[in-house]
Amino acid sequence: MGVRFPSPALLNMSLTIKENKGIPYDLLDNAGVIVIYLNVNENIVFCNKRTEKLTGLKHGDILGANWLKVLFHNNSSIIKQDMFKAVLDECMRHNREKDFEGIILDNEGNKRLISWNFTPVRGENNQAGGALLIGHDITKIREAGNSAKSIDETLKDILSSLKDYALYVINLQCNITYFGMGSEIMLGWKREDIIFKHASILHNCGEAGDNLDLILEQVRLSGKFEKETVLLTKTGEAIPVILTVNKFLGSGGKHSGYIFVAKDITERKKLEYQAFQAEKLAALGLLSAGMAHEINNPLLVISGRSSLLMKEKLSRKVKNDLDLINSQAERIHKLVDRILKFSQKTKLDFGPVDVNEAIEFILPFAQYSNLPNVKVEIKKNFEKDIRAVKGDLHQLQEVFLNLVINAYQSMPEGGEIKITTESTGDLFALIQIQDTGIGIPEERLKDVFMPFFSMRRDGKGLGLSICHNIIKSHNGSIELKSQVGRGSTFTIKLPFI
Repeated sequence: MGVRFPSPALLNMSLTIKENKGIPYDLLDNAGVIVIYLNVNENIVFCNKRTEKLTGLKHGDILGANWLKVLFHNNSSIIKQDMFKAVLDECMRHNREKDFEGIILDNEGNKRLISWNFTPVRGENNQAGGALLIGHDITKIREAGNSAKSIDETLKDILSSLKDYALYVINLQCNITYFGMGSEIMLGWKREDIIFKHASILHNCGEAGDNLDLILEQVRLSGKFEKETVLLTKTGEAIPVILTVNKFLGSGGKHSGYIFVAKDITERKKLEYQAFQAEKLAALGLLSAGMAHEINNPLLVISGRSSLLMKEKLSRKVKNDLDLINSQAERIHKLVDRILKFSQKTKLDFGPVDVNEAIEFILPFAQYSNLPNVKVEIKKNFEKDIRAVKGDLHQLQEVFLNLVINAYQSMPEGGEIKITTESTGDLFALIQIQDTGIGIPEERLKDVFMPFFSMRRDGKGLGLSICHNIIKSHNGSIELKSQVGRGSTFTIKLPFI
């Protein structure tokens, strides 16, 4: 992957001696490699003379500037900038070095093949402090060996190997001519199966996406398309992406097609949705608390007066009517209590919780909760000796019980409940409760954790809202996937101690 240099750690240590103006700083400043140090905002806070010589910019013009604006100040290649940026993002996200080769133009407009090393720099508490970029000009070495590789091909290979990015190229007839490894991972197609297929197979998602013809028309008119949109996978699933499209120039600068770079933002969308749901639930919680208190006051008057009237000498018909009033008032009172439970923050008693034991404990109770008299098989797939999570045992048991009862009630003809626990790395315990019930339509999934939403006629619609609040108070997450006629799966993640 190019020429190796002195240890980046040694060069990184040398950055701190600028103020001393000592011999080591002079050596760094006059080194035969490009040395650039970026802060967390990706602006240059240090560069040596080699950087100034390559770019033709003055030291004062470089410091404080964005690194891509400096390296590409005399080159309008947005595609190359996007690819360089993707490499740095990968380097910082996974906290590991990245070596690659790339071409930039020098101050005279000549192409220079640079062997780069990107190294993330961590400060106190292992927080990101910036990045160290070291570049060695290997143009002459490669020219001598006659083995120089096209920068576009090199960067395509690099970007194609990044899991979060999909890179593909189409010709002027909209047929796919290049499909990188990252595209295979993200979109599910094998390269040999999709090459020369029409690109509309990945686009044209109806109202949810941007029509391929409209995308290309915008590129022809404005030179670039960049927007948050969706792409279709091989199975027809629409995944959210940030899509960048540019003209693809072949030999001699001739327009020969279009290059697509897509970044998967599925996880970001999930976080945004969870934050949105949390805000809505918080607002509804305040509203519900106020309404509950307002309902309780006249309800007490109704119950009290009806009880007093029951002591009077009244006809049987009137007493029956008063009994009905009392029973309905009691029903309202129980509903108000649930609303208050949803809206009020309960003080949690955190401690180590074994999720396997917590689930085992609630299973017998689920069978005595006015469930349908049908045959339901429960299958358990528990990870043995799973680490304890930090939580309130009784609150988490309430969540598990609620979800198991919900699974029972979704299977009026009987079926199967599968409960799984497993570790996801060293961070989370994952609990899944899966049923084979009637499922929930896709357009209703966004409402399942909202108060008073229920798919059952006799449902109160507060159970899943309370579950959502409890899991959020444990710094965890709860998600639902469902398909009509095939069942639902609740997935909970709780952090380990």
